[in-house]
Amino acid sequence: MTRKQKRLSLIAAAGAVLALSAGLILYALNDRIVFFYTPSDVSKQVLGPGTRVRIGGLVDVGSVDKTALPLIRFVISDGEAKLPVTYRGSLPDLFREGQGVVAEGVIVSDGLLQADTVLAKHDEKYMPKEVADALKAKGVWQGGAP
Repeated sequence: MTRKQKRLSLIAAAGAVLALSAGLILYALNDRIVFFYTPSDVSKQVLGPGTRVRIGGLVDVGSVDKTALPLIRFVISDGEAKLPVTYRGSLPDLFREGQGVVAEGVIVSDGLLQADTVLAKHDEKYMPKEVADALKAKGVWQGGAP
């Protein structure tokens, strides 16, 4: 084997090791990746039960149901579609009807989101970029720059 062939085989082996390690890292992170959707995206796509998602939109006025505490039910809307959400626990202090919210959880069945995290925007000027962009595209949110 010549020197050139030895170098080439060493470079090929190092490339194979790097590709294998990158593949293993991506496979390990696959369960932790959470995609952002709007209620319209969820209604258009077929997301099976058990799919972990992050949903953003506005809380529908009159949709918050706290009769079965600690289980809270509400609806997230983006102007086109609505998505019912259940959440067990205490909501953020800034959570209100008609305000922006991001809920992260698992699609249970029939487009119902069982949230384990609910985030509310902290003032009138801020909204997460993904939520603001989605609501602006639909003409629902007219606020300032995210």
